[in-house]
Order: sequence, then structure tokens, then C-alpha cells
Amino acid sequence: MNKRFKPKFNIRKGDSVVVISGDDKNRTQPRTVLAVSPTKGKVLVEGVNMVTKHLKPNAQNPQGGIVTEEAYINISNVMLWDAKAKAPARVKRERTETGFVRISKKSGEAIK
Repeated sequence: MNKRFKPKFNIRKGDSVVVISGDDKNRTQPRTVLAVSPTKGKVLVEGVNMVTKHLKPNAQNPQGGIVTEEAYINISNVMLWDAKAKAPARVKRERTETGFVRISKKSGEAIK
């Protein structure tokens, strides 16, 4: 990513998205975005790209063991879910007096 200009992505934390490519591809089941890393161009999506980590025993986890958790995927592999159209949709940004609003190109309604 270029460090001179801050990238602008239409996906935010808490949005419903579908995975459109990769091992967890499913265009019919919306999932929740847990975190967005705009400088890296990656998102953390609930239940997608599960990896196993081996943890050493520590104060929080005295047993240690093997834990499965989500890993980041590229932001280009997800698409915003339009709840009204019940399908993935592209997004346009329109300026209002309070800032920018994301509008679905499929249904024409604002995405909250």
C-alpha cells in the first residue's frame, strides 16, 4: 500500500459481507466484519480463514494448548451485503452535509 495517500474502503467494522473468492467462498451467506486494517488492505471476517495457533502456558491461559481463530483476508475478496436485495452489491459514496453516505447500487438505499 502507498503510504502517501490514505486508502478509502467502503467496508467498515460491523458490516455484513459475503466472501466472493477463496476457500471460504459463499455468496449467499452474509458474515460480520470483526476488524478492518486499511493500511494493509485486509479485513477480519467472522468464521472465515480459520487458523490454528499453538499457545504456550501463561497467566491468562495456564494450560496453553491449541486455539483456532480467524485470520485476515484481502479486502478485495469480500463484497458488501445488501439486506433489502438479499444479494451482494457494489457501493457508491455520496456526499451529504454531514459527510459521506454509502449507497447500494443494487437497491439504491443507504447502507447503515
